[in-house]
Amino acid sequence: MMRDDNCIFCKIANGEIPSKTLYEDDSFRVILDLGPATRGHALILPKDHYANLYELPDEVAAEAMKLAKKMAIRMKERLGADGFNLVQNNGETAGQTVMHFHLHLIPRYENDGQHILWNPGESTPEELEEIKDQITK
Repeated sequence: MMRDDNCIFCKIANGEIPSKTLYEDDSFRVILDLGPATRGHALILPKDHYANLYELPDEVAAEAMKLAKKMAIRMKERLGADGFNLVQNNGETAGQTVMHFHLHLIPRYENDGQHILWNPGESTPEELEEIKDQITK
């Protein structure tokens, strides 16, 4: 098992720090977020330590998404959510505050007051072509 002894999410995921656990298996723990955006806001935590998406093995990424789907369906049915956001931040600039990969599961409710959106920018067809070429070549 890969762990970081200084990582709070490693300690929570592996049961060393108590949490409100919604689900647990050999690889993951799903907990309620202590600072929820909405009722039922939860985190999917791998038990192994990966700082971010870039370090996450493909198999673990696939299992995290399957678990997110399973939990989102259960939470939508049982909490009466009208929608769902899955949020995953990588790096401080993107809003990551704990450097242990985690996926936010955020149930959404009509008029819940949250704004987990972005302001669409503008781009020209030429800019889009340039960006596409940068990424694909």
